[in-house]
Amino acid sequence: MRIAVTGSIATDHLMTFPGRFADQLVADQLHTVSLSFLVDNLDVRRGGVAANICFGMGQLGSRPVLVGAAGFDFDEYRAWLDRHGVDTGSVRISEVLHTARFVCTTDRDHNQIGSFYTGAMSEARLIELKAVADRVGSLDLVLIGADDPEAMLRHTEECRTRSIPFAADFSQQIARMDGQEIRTLLDGATYLFSNEYEKGLIESKTGWTDAEILSRVGHRVTTLGSRGVRIERVGEDPIEVGCPEETAKVDPTGVGDAFRAGFLTGLAWGVGHERAAQIGCMLATLVIETLGTQEYTLGRANFMERFTKAYGDEAAAEVHAHLA
Repeated sequence: MRIAVTGSIATDHLMTFPGRFADQLVADQLHTVSLSFLVDNLDVRRGGVAANICFGMGQLGSRPVLVGAAGFDFDEYRAWLDRHGVDTGSVRISEVLHTARFVCTTDRDHNQIGSFYTGAMSEARLIELKAVADRVGSLDLVLIGADDPEAMLRHTEECRTRSIPFAADFSQQIARMDGQEIRTLLDGATYLFSNEYEKGLIESKTGWTDAEILSRVGHRVTTLGSRGVRIERVGEDPIEVGCPEETAKVDPTGVGDAFRAGFLTGLAWGVGHERAAQIGCMLATLVIETLGTQEYTLGRANFMERFTKAYGDEAAAEVHAHLA
């Protein structure tokens, strides 16, 4: 099963200021702020939802196709993804713009000042999925993740026109989309991904009930935080899968992307929705135990030991046949 993942490709530049922002602000001069903070450290992390998902899929050995736009500074990031099993041949490289970037400074009270530069991400709307499919032979599923909004709409319409099954995954972009855009992006999706809060926001913005949305998609996959995930389909009992026990909660960033990576890999392996959700939850647990979205090591033996403990011998035997 050939899966393409569209969405953002970005880097995060995270800095720490040892003082308090509030101490640097003058109440009657807030209309003309001019400040510079001497920071203690700089942590540069690879990110972007599409790149995070593809990294996880690559770790599991499923060779995903990354579809997105990056800048002329992408060479090092591309080499990293290539080394970790990601097909980067369909990434569009801008000739004039940098890769999207989030720059954030956090003070000692955990207040943050950040900026997001979309950069090359704006050129994702110029990517045609037919060219991607022609290059790799065919596409069995396209996940349409958070990206340039115009790109998300174009990819969705192209999937419908070319009868390519697609998964809708708005994540960060749901806040800026109106009801009509959301209705367009989810109608006819084979899978609709969201967390619990986003689920309610989708229903509120579209004006459709849970039942009406479920009737318009093949499967509704809702992540429930520490409670795991629920998968729904019209006429069938919901599938609910819990999370494995975690050793620590280090950083929740990228946990949702890791779940999608595991779930999509399970689909590629043909192991069924419950098993796919279990793989997703196991991978998400590894990410929450790690600082950074692509800094974890899968470790086949460790993965299988913990997977077996969480889901049992029968589930582990089915997954091990593919993971090995």
